[in-house]
Amino acid sequence: MGKAGAARKLASAAAYGGGGLSVLGAGLFGVLTAEAKLARRTIGETSPDPVPDATGWYGRGRPGPTLKVALFGDSSAAGYGVDRVEETPGSLLASGIAEQGDRRVYLREFCRVGAVTAELGGQIDRALPIEPHLAVILIGANDVTHVTMPSQSVRHLSEGVRRLHEAGVAVVVGTCPDLGTVKPIAPPLKQVARAWSRRLAAAQTIAVIKEGGRTVSLGSILGPEFAAAPAVLFGPDQFHPSAAGYEALVRILLPSALAGLGLAPDDEARPELHRGERVLPVTEAAIQAVREPGTELDGTDVGGARAGVRGLWVELRHRRRRPRTRGVAPEAEQGPETDPAAAAEPDVEPAASHAEK
Repeated sequence: MGKAGAARKLASAAAYGGGGLSVLGAGLFGVLTAEAKLARRTIGETSPDPVPDATGWYGRGRPGPTLKVALFGDSSAAGYGVDRVEETPGSLLASGIAEQGDRRVYLREFCRVGAVTAELGGQIDRALPIEPHLAVILIGANDVTHVTMPSQSVRHLSEGVRRLHEAGVAVVVGTCPDLGTVKPIAPPLKQVARAWSRRLAAAQTIAVIKEGGRTVSLGSILGPEFAAAPAVLFGPDQFHPSAAGYEALVRILLPSALAGLGLAPDDEARPELHRGERVLPVTEAAIQAVREPGTELDGTDVGGARAGVRGLWVELRHRRRRPRTRGVAPEAEQGPETDPAAAAEPDVEPAASHAEK
């Protein structure tokens, strides 16, 4: 079988194969593995220089009590490729929550460049002692390029979200982006990576909703802007986002982060039909979200029931983007336990899944 034929069969298995890629023959799986290694060589080794750490305090002078945010994941969470801390997702997210929510914010990074989903549990182990109010997770892309079975990736994510939810932490997961638009990934892996990453994103969505979190689809590398202007929104290696790309990422995540903290505007309390927002079974909603970057899904109930005959109920939302917020350097780090405001409960309750209200 030629490469094109192998790509079609692999993509078909990824998109429609039920049990998935594990049922493929050794020869086809070998093609995928070899192409994944080639893509990683093309992207190159990550720089040994440390990524600017956004851990610290934001929102000087804003009212307390402090909101604590934990950031988990891989290079997309850490902000690999930028030179200034103000350009990292952590700084942009914490600055946005502080400004849009008018709150003091303590952000702590637990993400690591190159991390796969199997490492999420260790990141959560380190985060739980600070008792965060919100966890933001960006992970999964490395699972695709390292040919990790989607079932394994999703299991680790599901366990992580369950632990956070049981600890009373609101969880927002940015699902796996569409890797079919990344230049260093060549055919046949490009076609397979697109199908595989979309399938992983849909499976991540279903698992996260089941465990009480909410998801935001990143789709075709954070939105159609990436396909239209890759030179602007990708970094020099054409795989990791540029500073402008990370800004686009946070603009997608910020409205859902505010909603998770109970800080969404009053006019977003219910789905708006004219914006294409509605209640759907989770599987149908997950497939639609994969196709529409920026779509948020959160569990809800219908007639008091969390699930119907077609599975869990979810609210599909297209939350309005917030005004652009400039990232700032964090204030001098101090553990949140040393700030009296941080020890108090916030004056907003993190929004629980609608299914539990």
